[in-house]
Amino acid sequence: MSSFVPGHFSGHPPPLGEEPSRPESPQNPGQTNIVISEMLQVVNIILATLYFFITLLFRFSTDSVPDPLDDTLQALGEEPSHPEQPQNSGETHTTGVPQVVITAIRATDLTLGLRRIPVGFHAVVKADGAEFRTSNKPVIVDQAVIEWNECILLPYEPSSIIQVSVYASFELGPMLCQGEVLRRFEISVRELLDRSDNSHPIIFQPKQGEVVSPCTSLFMTLEQRLPDEQDAAVLCSLHTLAAGDMDALMLRTDAGHRLLARYRRMQNSRDLNQSIKHFERALDLCPMDHPYRPVALFNLATVKCISCQAEGRHLDLDIPISVFQDALDLRPTGHPDRPVTQLHLAIALLSRFAKRGFQTDVDAAKELMSEVLDVCHANSHIHRAALLAIETCALHPAASIDANNLGQEWLAASMLPLSPNQLAGQVEWCLQTDDPRALDEVISHHYDALGYYNAMHPPRGQLLGNLSIILSIRFERRGNAEDLDQAIALAREALALRPAGHTDRSKSLNNLANRLSTRFDHRGNAEDLDQAIALGGEALALHPVGHTDRSASLNNLAVLLSTRFDYRGNAEDLDQAIALLRQALALRPVGHPDRPSSLNNLAARLSIRFDHRGNAEDLDQAIALHREALALRPVGHTDRSKSLNNLATRLSTRFDHRGNAEDLDQAIALDREALALHPVGHTDRSKSLGNLALRLSTRFDHRGNAEDLDQAIALGREALALHPVGHTDRSASLTNLAVQLSTRFDHRGNAEDLDQAIALTREALSLRPVGHPDRPSSLTNLADELSTRFDHRGSGEDLNESRQNLRCALTLLTQHDSRRLQVHISLATVYLSFHRSGLDGTGPGEDNDSLNAAMHHFKTAANVVPGGLLFRLRAALRWVHHADEHKHGTQLDAYATSMQLMDAYMSATASVSSRHSAMKDFPGTVAVDAASCALRSGDVRRAVELLEQGRTIIWTQMTRLRTPLDNLQTHSDHAAALMKRFRDLSSLLDQPPASHADGTPSVDVEAADARYRRLVEDWNGVAEEIRKIEGFSRFLLPPVFADLQEAARDGPIIMLIASDSSCDAIIITHTQPPTSIQLPTDFEKLTALVHGFREAIGKDDSPKGNQTALIKALRKLWNDVVCPVVENLGAFARRGSRIWWCPTSLFNFLPLHAAGEYRAYGNSLSQQYISSYTPSLTALMRARRRRDRSLSVPFAAIGQNCPAGHSSESTLEFVEPELELVRRLLPSPPAVSFTKITSVDATKSRALCAMQDNTWLHFACHGTQNYRDPFNSAFLMRDQPLSLLDITQMDLSRHEFAFLSACETAVGDFATPDEVIHLAAGLQFAGVKSVVGTLWKVNDSTVQRLVKAFYKNLCGDGKMISRRAAQALHQAVLSLARDKEMPMPLDQRIVFMHIGA
Repeated sequence: MSSFVPGHFSGHPPPLGEEPSRPESPQNPGQTNIVISEMLQVVNIILATLYFFITLLFRFSTDSVPDPLDDTLQALGEEPSHPEQPQNSGETHTTGVPQVVITAIRATDLTLGLRRIPVGFHAVVKADGAEFRTSNKPVIVDQAVIEWNECILLPYEPSSIIQVSVYASFELGPMLCQGEVLRRFEISVRELLDRSDNSHPIIFQPKQGEVVSPCTSLFMTLEQRLPDEQDAAVLCSLHTLAAGDMDALMLRTDAGHRLLARYRRMQNSRDLNQSIKHFERALDLCPMDHPYRPVALFNLATVKCISCQAEGRHLDLDIPISVFQDALDLRPTGHPDRPVTQLHLAIALLSRFAKRGFQTDVDAAKELMSEVLDVCHANSHIHRAALLAIETCALHPAASIDANNLGQEWLAASMLPLSPNQLAGQVEWCLQTDDPRALDEVISHHYDALGYYNAMHPPRGQLLGNLSIILSIRFERRGNAEDLDQAIALAREALALRPAGHTDRSKSLNNLANRLSTRFDHRGNAEDLDQAIALGGEALALHPVGHTDRSASLNNLAVLLSTRFDYRGNAEDLDQAIALLRQALALRPVGHPDRPSSLNNLAARLSIRFDHRGNAEDLDQAIALHREALALRPVGHTDRSKSLNNLATRLSTRFDHRGNAEDLDQAIALDREALALHPVGHTDRSKSLGNLALRLSTRFDHRGNAEDLDQAIALGREALALHPVGHTDRSASLTNLAVQLSTRFDHRGNAEDLDQAIALTREALSLRPVGHPDRPSSLTNLADELSTRFDHRGSGEDLNESRQNLRCALTLLTQHDSRRLQVHISLATVYLSFHRSGLDGTGPGEDNDSLNAAMHHFKTAANVVPGGLLFRLRAALRWVHHADEHKHGTQLDAYATSMQLMDAYMSATASVSSRHSAMKDFPGTVAVDAASCALRSGDVRRAVELLEQGRTIIWTQMTRLRTPLDNLQTHSDHAAALMKRFRDLSSLLDQPPASHADGTPSVDVEAADARYRRLVEDWNGVAEEIRKIEGFSRFLLPPVFADLQEAARDGPIIMLIASDSSCDAIIITHTQPPTSIQLPTDFEKLTALVHGFREAIGKDDSPKGNQTALIKALRKLWNDVVCPVVENLGAFARRGSRIWWCPTSLFNFLPLHAAGEYRAYGNSLSQQYISSYTPSLTALMRARRRRDRSLSVPFAAIGQNCPAGHSSESTLEFVEPELELVRRLLPSPPAVSFTKITSVDATKSRALCAMQDNTWLHFACHGTQNYRDPFNSAFLMRDQPLSLLDITQMDLSRHEFAFLSACETAVGDFATPDEVIHLAAGLQFAGVKSVVGTLWKVNDSTVQRLVKAFYKNLCGDGKMISRRAAQALHQAVLSLARDKEMPMPLDQRIVFMHIGA
């Protein structure tokens, strides 16, 4: 599937080899396998079988536990597993008190995805320091459900928490460990009772990094009843370990298993040797009569046998065989672990026989296996393994045949046709030599044999199948259609000879299905594909769960269904293919040789589904699967380059949709490694060249490094040279090089580059006729290049051809194709060119039909859901730009769509810091520009709504997760359930995302991001359900003006709008329509005013200084902004009442409350109104919510005069006196409960605790505004900063007031001013009702005077009322201004501002 970069479709080649259009051949013996001579196979079969059993030994003798650090026992980091002890000590019985008893535990799919063969399963229940372990249930193949019917007494208190664990065990006798933990969770008794009563099992999701995991659900049946003295099943007290040697035995055994497990993964011989040492020391601790000596012997024998096989020391097999025999002697007839010991001993004997040929070894192995078969259940794993070994033993006489001369038999002249086995040998030989004449001769000999072997001869079916396959091979090499048709006819005849019930029918079904699929690929006859799918389905039915070939049949059918999806677009086919591939992957666990192929096949289909539906989870999972596949193909693996390419392609796709530069850089690094593995002359070099060129070109588009583009073009030219005329990949190379040349023309203007790009794209289009899946891409690329040439040369023919090509491309794309988004954008661009040029018979700029068409296509592009949120947002912003440029009627619609998509895009980002970083990539003025547009159209209400919707997006998303739902709880049971679900999801989303240290595997980071996006989807779904309830239709939707007007309940709100088009003020009152005022300033003047204030602060700030620069700026602020507002406020607010400022853009950095004429008898804002600020209208409404008040006000004063990293020169001398002053000014206990934290006690953790425990706060310390990352703005504590990010993670919804006597606590971020990211706003959004903050640096020596005046006004009468804060601050500033004896510098009088209610 081709993908595109902005402005072009790029026809880069598909991933190398891992996304096949037909089933994999190695996994299915009936698919393309020739039936080889049995004599030639005998030795290989024995060796393969032994290899299987060696793998089985690995699985029986290792456990998936953390690796040890070294040979030191104490460093292993886990408690030793406990041996079984009698469980009758510490029993507790209670009479007369009701009891809660577990009567049954039922678990499902316990073997799903297990990497070892278990012999049993058990559960452990722990509560209140006691535990109970169920019996160890033996495991049967294909057993889906295991149930334990054993009574377990639980604590009666419903809130008691119990821990439940489910284990797989690998010994039936006394165990040295619990086994492998499959699931472990904690749950309350109350919830267990609820689930039992309602028959709701506990459902488990796959573990992190796994597609499937053992134990998919667990259901526990509980009863409440009076105690029964006869019921002895109670929770038993935890046992104490035996001292001394027993402790050491546990540690040694655990260490040995961990090292052996790590050896299995890493193949490091040191691990294997260390494992042997630990098991040897464990055996030393078990004397002859020790109960665990058989286990210790068995463990040591297992690891020594593995060592012999791994290092080729077959002569040393005598040692593990002897140790296995010792273990067997201690496990007499009837011992539950005797069969598994016999199985391992037999395998060791067969291994020795393969190298030495002693008949006695085979005889002994047979005897052991026969006993295993006699005592083991026919459906047990051990029974099946023994049966396979017996069958292998039966082949041993053939091992004496000399296979070296067999290949010459078919060369001898004979009047009789060759036997099927001889013909199979011919096929193997001729395929290896790749001689066309040899292939023809083999086919001729097969026809001769068919003439001799009629339908009555059993070999005929085998001959028909083999001939069908080699005819298909010749077709693939030479392209003769008759060969393929004949291959299909022969395959049909072979299938007819193998009716239902025939042991080889599945092979014939697969062979015919593959031949039909091949013919579909070449001729496109849908009947062939449908029939192939039907045959594949029948073959799968013949391979039920447990069949060795089931995974291959699952894979084959999945590939066929995926092919049909590509042809017809039926989503059910793709979904079914993915489901089948998931099953196939589950049957190929870690260590399976075909797991990498299954990983890549599933990843490829998930990627296709992402391309068609845009579900980010599919893409994330595909990347995770490709990462695992790459890890399984380390440096030196023959298929590593394929996995490198696959992962690079998916990372590049994710970059296209999310814009994370790390994805693109990593993709380029992977492409470079893949190219290095394909030197000059390698058949796949051209593909690697094209892929790397494509990624470098994309990086140039985003960073503008000319070296990337020049290198991409050089690579593209080399790739094209390797794809001469007639090469199947020529069209892709032509397209990629054309895209890169066109891009270079855009940046350098060399006309030759553009002309060459057009010529290359025309050639590519000619190679993609009607019906080719990439024809729409070539049509769009050519259209874009022609449109570009029109812009530079003005040829109407170019523009007309461009439009026609785009229309054709659109008709060829299905509705769910993500490429439609780019086609609509290109069409919009072409129609804009028609509008500007007047080529349609109108004058330039007069063709309104073309302009309307352009806006229609921009709008349509923004609504192409499969295109992904990022591309849709970019399309919407282009719509905004052009609609604004041409003053088109869709302006407001474009703005609203952009803000809606921005909100959705940002909500999928987990951390607030990453959201802020993403905000910088988009225009920061969308909301104010939208409001300005609405004002120009006369819709003031709409302007207010757009401002509220498009500003403070980050804060809004955080506060959504803390929305109170009290009214919903009493609505209905359904509503109450939704409320609980909403709160649970909100709580999960409100938790800070996990921080990832450097070196954290990318797959872990991606998995965390994917989990977050799933939670967001679930949260949105619950919100949609809540909106269906009467009275909640606007739940969490952007508020309408009628709702927003409530914010002005206590006084008018003035919203200030600064955009390039105009600067305006909107006065919002509680009941009257809003009033708009165009201010006598513009964006350029406001910019100069902001810079003027920044330069004036601190200048001439001595007590006798005039600060003329600051006064000049304040007068300018009065004249241009505040005075026009005040002149209109008289009709809405009485003199001396409160008003609220809600500034946007540059207005956020101006001290509006201090504006005035600053001359004798001059006007000022503070003479007429009491000013407060609010980041948004909804923030002010939240601040006014009623909250419970305690009888005693908890007040915390937090001060830090010498924070970490600061020199003694920057010590704040007046912090301690300031806090003591605050204490004296506050009402005495019990009215106020005062807490003071200063000096060495004022650490970050202590400050956080004080903030959580006290609803009134006063900070006196250094404060910093981090302009690069404003969420790292902080109060500086003794040990480390208390950051804004820390504050956002707190729930301060009960808090009344905070005074921030620190520098720059209310200064926003210049890059994203409308997000209002500073400490004071953070406290308000976290829940604090009223906050006093600072606009710039505070003078430590003078701030005490303002603090003293403030608290006298706030609580001088002994009452603590937070809504007085604004008036108290106002009066404090006025009193200091009137103090002529001790004048305070003007910048220090006006530095404080009030935010909130």
